[in-house]
Amino acid sequence: MAGRKRNPEPALRERKKRALRNELSLAALRLAKDRGLENVRTEDIVAAVGVSRRTFNNYFANKHEAIADRMVERAQRSAQALRARPKSEALWEALTAAMLAPYEDFVLSDPTAEGRASTLFLFEDPALRAELWKGDFAAQQALAQAIAERTGLDAARDLHPTLVAATVVAAVTTVLERWLRAKRPPPLVPMIREALELIAQGLPVPAKRRRSR
Repeated sequence: MAGRKRNPEPALRERKKRALRNELSLAALRLAKDRGLENVRTEDIVAAVGVSRRTFNNYFANKHEAIADRMVERAQRSAQALRARPKSEALWEALTAAMLAPYEDFVLSDPTAEGRASTLFLFEDPALRAELWKGDFAAQQALAQAIAERTGLDAARDLHPTLVAATVVAAVTTVLERWLRAKRPPPLVPMIREALELIAQGLPVPAKRRRSR
């Protein structure tokens, strides 16, 4: 007996909602970059996308949340990716793959200096950086729970899941900011992988580089 086909409607609705959420976030970021954050109103964002204020409010509480959303969503996606990794994988192997997953397409979506400058804007504005920190904290909590489930620990009681989650989220954020500030940045994913490998090795002190004369 053939299995029943799954109804594609819910998945399609979710993709459409995610696409609209991304469109609102991107429009908010572009307006803030062009005009200055203080000169952007919610009405400007909805007008740029062609939706109502009510639709905007269904997704975001304010413009700061909208502008930071794409970066916050990437951070939170890693917990979902970790849960999807095979149970047979070692923790660090699975965790590395999960942390890299949201950034596999980052270079393709923001390849230009202009695109990187727009994203860097999130780190340089105090209000937006605070929004990123809020997102990172939520991502750390979700990731710690996923690590606890994988290791049989208790995220509320045991330090290990929370400490690992905080460390890897901070590592990715640090690498991303350095990549955004570089004039000629190397590929992002190998940079993140290198940072995670250094953590896995216990952050050994590197050999001193010889100064060029």
